[in-house]
Amino acid sequence: MRDATKSVHQPKISEEGYTALGVPTHRASTIVFPDAEAYATRSQRDLDGYSYGLHGTPTQRVLEAQLTALENGLKTVILPSGQAAIAVVLLSCLKPGDHVLVADNAYPPVIGLCRNFLEPRGIEWSVFEPGIGAGIEDVVRDNTRLIWMESPGSTTMEIEDVPAITAIAKRRGILTGIDNTWATPLLFKPLDHGVDFSIQALTKYPGGHSDLLMGSVSVKDLDLRKALRDTMRMLGFGVSPDAVQLVLRGLETMAVRLAHVGRVAGEIAAELESRGVGPVLFPALASSPGHAIWKRDFAGASGLFSVVLPAAHEARLDAALNGLRYFAIGASWGGTRSLIAPMSVKTSRQMPHPHKDRIILRVNIGVEDPSDLREDLDGFFTALAG
Repeated sequence: MRDATKSVHQPKISEEGYTALGVPTHRASTIVFPDAEAYATRSQRDLDGYSYGLHGTPTQRVLEAQLTALENGLKTVILPSGQAAIAVVLLSCLKPGDHVLVADNAYPPVIGLCRNFLEPRGIEWSVFEPGIGAGIEDVVRDNTRLIWMESPGSTTMEIEDVPAITAIAKRRGILTGIDNTWATPLLFKPLDHGVDFSIQALTKYPGGHSDLLMGSVSVKDLDLRKALRDTMRMLGFGVSPDAVQLVLRGLETMAVRLAHVGRVAGEIAAELESRGVGPVLFPALASSPGHAIWKRDFAGASGLFSVVLPAAHEARLDAALNGLRYFAIGASWGGTRSLIAPMSVKTSRQMPHPHKDRIILRVNIGVEDPSDLREDLDGFFTALAG
C-alpha cells in the first residue's frame, strides 16, 4: 500500500476494553457495504438499517430510541426543525380533497403552511376554537383527515382537552397530532392520551442551549412511521450528526432544567399577576385558560409564559426592553438564557380573541439566579408603567 492510499485507508484497531459515557458521533454521507449483494439489496433493508447518511447514522438512532422511550412510543423520526416535523406530518397524511382542522392558537407558520402550500394543492383547512374539547365534533367534516393541536397554545397558552378530542377523532377515523414542545414528554405524554403524532421542536428544551435547530415526531403506529419516512426521503430531509450529538447532551440535563425553570416561572408569574401588570397567561395559574385540564393531565409546567400589556403601556415598551440587564430580547425559547419577546396574534389568529389587539410579552425563564431575574423584571415593569 502506497502512502497516498495509506492516507485514506485507516488501520483497524481494537476497541476491546473501551467504554465511554458519551455517544459516538458518526458522520457519514456514504454508507459502505460488505459485498456486492448487500449493496444490490440495500433498498430491502429495514427502516432502522443504514443505506445512506441522509437517512441516519447510529448517532441518530440513539436519539430516536431515547425520544421514543420518553414518549412511550414505538418509533421516532428526526427532522431539521420543529416546523419541518409538522410539515412532514401534514404532507404524509393529507392528499387533495382532504381537510385538516387546526387549533387557532397553533404556531403561526402552521397556518402559513395550510394557506400557502396545502390550499393551492387542493387540501382544505379550517381552524377550531382552542379549548373546544368534545365540541370538536361540531366542526369536523366528512373529509377531515387530521386534527392538529398545540397545548398550551402558542403565545396565548390555552390548554386542550386532548383525551376528549382524541376519543372523538378515533371514533370518526381521524388522525390527531400535537405540538408538545412546551411540555416535552417529561410533563405530558400525548401518545398515552390517544394522539397519533407527538411533535417536539428539539430546538427548545431537549437541545437546551439555543444553538441548534431540530424536530421530532413520535408514533405508536408503524404504518404512520413508514409514511413519515417515505415523505422525508422524497423531500430529502436529514439532520447533522453533530447537531444530534448536541441534543443527546442536552437531554441529559433536561429534567433538571425543566424542574428549575418551571418552579421559578410559576413563582414569578404569580408575583406578576398579583402586581396587576396585565393578564398573565400560564397554565399553572388558576386564572389561566384550561388550568383545570392542565392540572389533570400534566406533570408540571415549563418556563414559558405570557403577559398581556395594557394599551397604555405600549408606548413605553421599547425603552423598557432596552433597559433589561439579564433578559435578552429574542425569539425562540427553552434555552438557558432568559428571554422576552413582544408578540402579537392580530394577524395569526383567524377567530376573535380577547387579546387580539394587544401586545403580548412572551417570557422565557432561563437558569439564572431568580433574584436577578426578579430585579430585572421589576425595573422593566416599573419603566412600562411610567
